[in-house]
Amino acid sequence: MSWLTDAIFNWFRELLIDGITANFTGMFNYLNDEINNIAGQVGATPQGWNANIFNLVRTLSETVVLPVAGMILTFILTYELITMVIEKNNMHDFDTFIIFKWIFKTFCAVYILTNTFNLVMFVFGLAQNVVNNSAGIIAGSLDMDVALANLADQLAAMGTGELIGLYLESAILRLVMKAISLCVFIIIFGRMIEIYLVISVAPIPFSTMVNREWGNIGNSYLKSLFALAFQGFLIMVCVAIYAVLLQGITASSNIHAAVWGCAGYTLLLAMMLFKSGSLSKAIFSAH
Repeated sequence: MSWLTDAIFNWFRELLIDGITANFTGMFNYLNDEINNIAGQVGATPQGWNANIFNLVRTLSETVVLPVAGMILTFILTYELITMVIEKNNMHDFDTFIIFKWIFKTFCAVYILTNTFNLVMFVFGLAQNVVNNSAGIIAGSLDMDVALANLADQLAAMGTGELIGLYLESAILRLVMKAISLCVFIIIFGRMIEIYLVISVAPIPFSTMVNREWGNIGNSYLKSLFALAFQGFLIMVCVAIYAVLLQGITASSNIHAAVWGCAGYTLLLAMMLFKSGSLSKAIFSAH
């Protein structure tokens, strides 16, 4: 009967080893997919990410927001003309040059307002170029061959009790990884929704840019655009650092340390992605 007991025991060990290997392989493949998915998401412009949403936002902006922006621009330019005229000693020192100056400012203001979305897309196109050029940094992502090179030998040397513990550990961490990845998904998609919300009202702050008193509204808005656009680059840097850190720990001879290290670095990635928005706004002084 000992041969039957040994056969069942060996079958159980092989089942555990196969299960642990499957958990590790699935976890590392999932990390690879998430890394590549993040690179693809942040490298897209608002128009390229979802053309239907972009067209909807643009239509709303041009049909609903743009008329309001035109009224604001008319008020600002009229107020500025009156101010320019009366500030010269109630027209006693009137200079015709101020009229040409006002006409030039009006032309610039109307040009900016009528090309609002072109200017917005230029900002995001510039950021996309930077992000795409940096995409090669994380092209290697996680090397599974290195991560799993000695896994079979290490598992074969473990006792049955340790294998059971490692199997439960790897199964739980695989679920934890997916939960953290869900947080990353929320961050990436939340950023894109924020971009659509911000560009939907673009004509209003752009209508104030040529005025000295009101221009801070447009300048602050432009800073926020650059902050949102280049947040994608900061996200790429975070992912690149994350991939390099994983390369270092997956070659470890200690399986437990490698697993918990992957989980810790993934949690750290999620935290840094949450912080990337405020960091980008701080860099561009956008409030």
